[in-house]
Amino acid sequence: MSFKDMLTEANIAAALDGCKDADTFDHKKFFNTCGLSGKSDADLGAAFNIIDQDHSGFIEENELKLFLQNFNQNARALTDKETKTFLKAADTDGDGKIGSAEFTAVAKK
Repeated sequence: MSFKDMLTEANIAAALDGCKDADTFDHKKFFNTCGLSGKSDADLGAAFNIIDQDHSGFIEENELKLFLQNFNQNARALTDKETKTFLKAADTDGDGKIGSAEFTAVAKK
């Protein structure tokens, strides 16, 4: 499964265009623009599994840095600042990684 199976190409393109420059990524805006914020928990679980590339059950910082590339392989990597801000917003239990429930919650905010 890929994001193109659950989101429109136009919404993905608009979301990526909204953060194409360094330090412009805002996870709330991105989730809303691409359409993930309105998806079911099951769809968000599938999205989590795409981003959790090592299938550890968590999205670690190195996977989060490549977040945008899950939507388009030519997208840029998040900056260190963007990655840390995104991780801080999603990691509610403070373990330094994002679990499935944390991902679902941050996507729906």
